[in-house]
Amino acid sequence: MKDTYKTITTASPEVLFKDRNSKFFGYAFPVKTEEEANIQLEGLKTKHHKARHWCYAWQLGKSDFQYRANDDGEPSNSAGMPIYGQIQSFEVTNILVVVVRYFGGVKLGVGGLINAYKTAAQMALEEANLVTRTIDEVFEISFDYPEMNIVMRLIKENNLNIIEQKLELDCKIYISVRKKEADQIFEKFDSTYKVEIKRLKE
Repeated sequence: MKDTYKTITTASPEVLFKDRNSKFFGYAFPVKTEEEANIQLEGLKTKHHKARHWCYAWQLGKSDFQYRANDDGEPSNSAGMPIYGQIQSFEVTNILVVVVRYFGGVKLGVGGLINAYKTAAQMALEEANLVTRTIDEVFEISFDYPEMNIVMRLIKENNLNIIEQKLELDCKIYISVRKKEADQIFEKFDSTYKVEIKRLKE
């Protein structure tokens, strides 16, 4: 079971690809939602308000992916899909890649456009800081104070990551567990007397 994914942590530096007087500026941004992608896109439209096209692709999710590719007025599939192809090639997610084009007066043809958008996207991703993250599941563990020692021992023995603790009238501890270890950890707590565990959505 694949329980890791690749993403970027910070925006990549601006890159520039030129072909017959046309300029293609490439950018990669970490995003977690379509709204975040739209905000970054608007920022680039303000920065490059004299450009002709702002073509982009994004991919979201850790195992169930959503994506969008947009040609922004370029011939169909000559911009957005070549950009998305690079996202797939680098195997990254939770990312937006934008290529901004300033038209240089010479038409490049569909083949030239595909190459230019693909290359600018590739350059942006090569400059980006790629990191590998684990896909985790979050559990809520509920118990009373007398069970505190046994719960903490299980957490320590299994090197589990505590996200949050709520120690009030009763106790709740939230832990994150790597996906491939999740069933095994669930079973350990589930079979512990007077301890309840449930899976939470991410």
